[in-house]
This record gives sequence, structure tokens and C-alpha cells, in this order.
Amino acid sequence: MAEESVSLDEKIFTFASLINPNHDFIIGFYTFIIFLIALLFAKLATKRLELVPNGFQNVAEAFLSGIIFFAKDAIGEKLARKYIPLTATLALFVFLSNMIGIIPGFEAPSSSLSFTLVLALIVFFYYHFEGIRENGFIRYFGHFAGPVKLISPLMFPVELISHFSRVISLSFRLFGNIKGDDIFLLVMLMLAPWLAPLPAFAILTFMAFLQAFIFMILTYVYLAGAVILDEESH
Repeated sequence: MAEESVSLDEKIFTFASLINPNHDFIIGFYTFIIFLIALLFAKLATKRLELVPNGFQNVAEAFLSGIIFFAKDAIGEKLARKYIPLTATLALFVFLSNMIGIIPGFEAPSSSLSFTLVLALIVFFYYHFEGIRENGFIRYFGHFAGPVKLISPLMFPVELISHFSRVISLSFRLFGNIKGDDIFLLVMLMLAPWLAPLPAFAILTFMAFLQAFIFMILTYVYLAGAVILDEESH
């Protein structure tokens, strides 16, 4: 008789599993929770805008200023500000998705490959769309062939493969790191439930921030490569 296989995700208790044990439902449930938290943060930050920011407005302005500060080296300050609605939303969403998994009884949506793949596809299609809009269809895809016409038939498919590999890179990097963090926290809680969580939570909080930062800055790098085709502009 074939043994019934049970995944690790199905063995871990989450509050959402009390409603429906299906793992896709659990990820969807916590994704919706993340959406509500992000929406609430945005509402509180913009509820009463003041010249001298305080409270949530101060946090939001520091968050956006930090993104522009790091992104301007990759794409320039003007374009960093132009694309901040996308990149800031992704950074906030990924950070909250990572952080919620640290709370016992919750699961990080970013520990699901389906979740990270959707985010990677959003970035993939958006930066190609911006590249075509800014440079035109022929000029944008023409730069895939490289400056040397003799080797352009070889360069074009290589460039296509490299762009599609970005989807795999973005999605698997985030998924692998957060999934590994979840397993690390589970093991620590099993070995030393009273002593281990404190340093473990500190490490996982840092990793949640780091992975959100990497996802955000790579989005800017891909946008820069699509929008700025002239070497002099980089």
C-alpha cells in the first residue's frame, strides 16, 4: 500500500488552517491580511498630511526617502521618484509578507513559490512595458542584439534567456530565503522554545528587511536596463 505523503506545510499549525486546511487558502488568507495592513498603513500615513511630519506620516516619508536614496545610484533620482509607486508598494508588501511569518500561528505568503512568482512576473512585464513605451518596440528589442551586427543572431536569444531567467531568480531567491527562515524558526522553537526565539526573531526580522530591499533594488536595476539604453545615461 502506497504511503500517504504529508508536506511540512500541512503539519505546521496556523490560525487560517482552522478555517480551511488547504495550503493555497492559507497563503491567500494571509496575503489578504497583508493587503489590509498595507492599506491601513497608507491611509494612516496620508490621513492628515502636515509640513512637519509626525506619526505614520513620518514613518512613510522616511521609508520613501530611503528608497530614493538607495535607488538613485541605479537609475537616477528623477526615475527613482517616477517608479516609486511600484517599487515602494512591492517593498512594503514583501516586507510585511516576510514579517508576518515570524509571528507564531501565521505563515509568510512569501514562503510560497506561487506568491513570489506572481510578484516576479509583475516586475518582468512592467519593466518590458516601460522599455517599449520609452524607446519604442524596435529600438527596445533591437538593443537585445547588441552593438555588433555580426554576432547579433547569437546575442538576441542569449539576451532573451537572460531576461526570462530574471523571473526565476527573483521568485526563487525570495521564496528560498523565506522558506529557509521559516524552517530555521521552527527548528529553533522545537529545540529551545524559551531561550532561542529572541535572537532568532532578531535575525529573521533583519532577513525580512534585507529580502524586501533586494527585491526592490533589483526592480530598479531591471527598470534602468529597460528605460536607459544609452551607455552615457547610466
